[in-house]
Amino acid sequence: MNKPSISTIIIIICILIIGLYAMGEVNYFSSKIVVERNIEAPTIVIPSIGVNEKINNVSLNQGVLSDPGKNIPTKDPIVLYGHRTLQGSPFLRLNELSKGDTLLLEWPGIGEINYTVTNKSIVPATYSTSNFKGNDTLYLVTCDPIGSTANRLIIEGQIKDQNAINNEIVKDNPQESFALIISAAFLILGLGASFLFPKSDRIYIIATVLILSAILFYFCINPIPSEIIYDKINFLNGGL
Repeated sequence: MNKPSISTIIIIICILIIGLYAMGEVNYFSSKIVVERNIEAPTIVIPSIGVNEKINNVSLNQGVLSDPGKNIPTKDPIVLYGHRTLQGSPFLRLNELSKGDTLLLEWPGIGEINYTVTNKSIVPATYSTSNFKGNDTLYLVTCDPIGSTANRLIIEGQIKDQNAINNEIVKDNPQESFALIISAAFLILGLGASFLFPKSDRIYIIATVLILSAILFYFCINPIPSEIIYDKINFLNGGL
């Protein structure tokens, strides 16, 4: 068997890097299935940017995080944090929201609370959470710009109305198959791309894709915390 060419080795390294990011996302979505199945957890829905996420009070690495404490809509200001890059990127498109857009909270024990976006601002990362006030206010917080922790993008909404909870939304888990989709896409695209290379080098590409795909599918069943992987490859993002 011929040794792989330099160009093939570079491609294999690129596939390995892509595979590491895929592992992080697969583990994120696989681990998050447990979070999403918790029908006692509140849910945030933002139709205009495709957000439908359970809210947790454990870690930002589990999706949308509620500000620590017993925050109850209509009694306290609600502050929610979410990643804009990796870890599912639940708030990736938060910048697309404008005044008048709808934010929806399905909150067990409280009901369905509709908020209307009233303000969008960018503040330094040192911005104090003590500025979040108003019992009828919802704050969504994420990093800005994408891939940087220099600033915070804050979306502010005010309660418009309150109705009975929508149990179908609370039970829904639109992300349940995302880990399998990512794994299958990596396998199919990787094998397809391998045929762009000469036969003498193709075997190395195929072997790399198959090994990484096997790991991805394993993590679909037996996930580990996604932050373990991202902590190891953080330097690829400039340490952010």
